[in-house]
Amino acid sequence: MALATVRPRARRAAAARDGGRRRAHRQALLVVLMLLAVQLVSLARPAYACGCGAMVHDPKTTMAVGRETSVVRWDGTTEQIVMSLQVNGTAPDAAWIMPVPHRATVKLGDPAVFDRLGTLTEPAVAQRHYFWPHGGDWPFGSNGDAAEAPPPSAGAPGVGVVGRERLGPFDVARLTATDPRALRSWLKTHGFHLPAPLASALRPYVAQHWEYVAIRLAPAERHRTLSGTLDPLRLSFASDQLVYPMRLSALATTPQSLGLYVLAPHQMEPRSTIGGSRPEVFFAGRIHPEGPLRDLAGPRPTFLTAIDQSFPQPDRITGDHELRRTAHDTPYRRVRYEYALLKVAGVPAWIVTVGGTLLLLQAGAAALALGVAARRRRRSTPTTS
Repeated sequence: MALATVRPRARRAAAARDGGRRRAHRQALLVVLMLLAVQLVSLARPAYACGCGAMVHDPKTTMAVGRETSVVRWDGTTEQIVMSLQVNGTAPDAAWIMPVPHRATVKLGDPAVFDRLGTLTEPAVAQRHYFWPHGGDWPFGSNGDAAEAPPPSAGAPGVGVVGRERLGPFDVARLTATDPRALRSWLKTHGFHLPAPLASALRPYVAQHWEYVAIRLAPAERHRTLSGTLDPLRLSFASDQLVYPMRLSALATTPQSLGLYVLAPHQMEPRSTIGGSRPEVFFAGRIHPEGPLRDLAGPRPTFLTAIDQSFPQPDRITGDHELRRTAHDTPYRRVRYEYALLKVAGVPAWIVTVGGTLLLLQAGAAALALGVAARRRRRSTPTTS
């Protein structure tokens, strides 16, 4: 009887455990499906902004701006911006809207400018030595003596068309506007589909009587998608202060990254973080423009300030970047250290030191032994009277 009673209980317990496992599996599957749904929704949201200006595309496609790098040249009265965007996604075309404080001229930029600036701002290389051997040094290995350490047309009412031209793969329209809704309508009519949130975000610029550069990006060949580094554009406009438009980036749905090279008579800095991380200066110094930089900055020496900034939460961006002169023109350059085993006349210093110490110890021991032997001889020698 006792055995017959235990078996049904065991079966019920096993069934309960199996039921618990099935419920746990269903709950885990539900969580995974919910996470996938959230991810799909986030991918479907268009990334309206890309740092300096706003990038728009068909909501049925995707596009992300991985990084925005710009060169800003300001001489006190005129500002020039050369912009390069790295994009990826499935959009066959897209449009970019950029507000500017005054009438702008637009032309293609020279990609070599960024290569030259990258070379100028590379970290300086300094060598440091370590005494004791590391993993790649003899007797632990034979990977060499040095190991590098990781480095720390007519417009609609309210819209005026200043000009429209074709620049390489870009269809460029330069506009004025007194009504954001009219601006949106003109852009839509001419192939620039501006979402309603962007039309609202343009209101502050309309109120300040700014103008706009509308650029439609199209790949060189049909049936391709916009991906990789786009051809840079160069904008020039009058400005008595150095300003880099960033307000529209508050509409971005993904974190933003900005690299900014500033060429000016003196070292410059942002007045505030405008809602991003603290700007990091990775180069500051006076340079002599050569090659592609000479066309942008002129022949005279100029001060270069290189700044990196990230915006993990773009919706916190509060306005445009305004840059001002720093109190002092303080040169700065990153340093990359290369570490190498310390040597003396081509011989690792630790071997020289250890070997020398052993020789000294041996010499000391020999001297001590000789002294002891001499004392013993003196004691054993008989004295004569």
